[in-house]
Amino acid sequence: MPVAVTVAGSDSSGGAGLQADLKTFHHFGVYGASVVTLLTAQNSRGVWAIQTLQPQFVLAQWDAVTEEFLPQAVKTGALGTPEIITAVADRLQALSCPLVVDPVILSKSGSPLLNEDGVQAMRDLLFPLATLLTPNLREAELLTGTSISDLRALEKAAATIAQWGSRHVLVKGPGVDGEAVDVLFSDGRFVWFHRELVPQAQTHGSGCVFSAAITALLAQGKELVEAIDVAKSFVTHALQQAAAVASGFQPMNLHVPIPPGERRA
Repeated sequence: MPVAVTVAGSDSSGGAGLQADLKTFHHFGVYGASVVTLLTAQNSRGVWAIQTLQPQFVLAQWDAVTEEFLPQAVKTGALGTPEIITAVADRLQALSCPLVVDPVILSKSGSPLLNEDGVQAMRDLLFPLATLLTPNLREAELLTGTSISDLRALEKAAATIAQWGSRHVLVKGPGVDGEAVDVLFSDGRFVWFHRELVPQAQTHGSGCVFSAAITALLAQGKELVEAIDVAKSFVTHALQQAAAVASGFQPMNLHVPIPPGERRA
């Protein structure tokens, strides 16, 4: 069985963070291990409190996990502080498997999960190690200092972010003509992914699930474009059937069948 490791924050509501990552890994038939970077007290309506862990304890988890398992893919999510980013990046330099970096800066409710120094550390130390970066629209705007209002601006943002060292950048874009449109900048060219637009204002965890699904598929040996394509279809279906269990943002339904990819040129 393939093994994937998530290095991320804990979401006490279970809808995002490492909890969503591990559920997604399991659904895709991948064994999931975790390295916790921060704890959040949150529910479907917002984040109440955040407690980051000491970098030494984060590294102790990584060392324990990797002594036991040889991961076929790794993803990072919320990392919390520049010190944690520095420590994690040091360990990841020796990584020989795909690394998916989800550059989490804000929570769904808008609570900051990383300060400006942390963003800079992520750009300088983590981005160059990434096989794939998966910023959402707001994160891409924060990283580039630009406003993204159309598909041309989306392309420009992806190419700009790629200049910081990542081999591939997937920017999760806006809704256009009833479609959710994402763009991958890879080896100097753009690859587009289109799906039916599902309103996400009342859902929680889609970014974590998307990057975790890509990570799981890479752990299985899938090629990058195929992994993104299948993960995009899975997230669309999981959003369409969001679990009505919360009073605020609803978690995604991670029990939906894994559909085939549907990419159009």
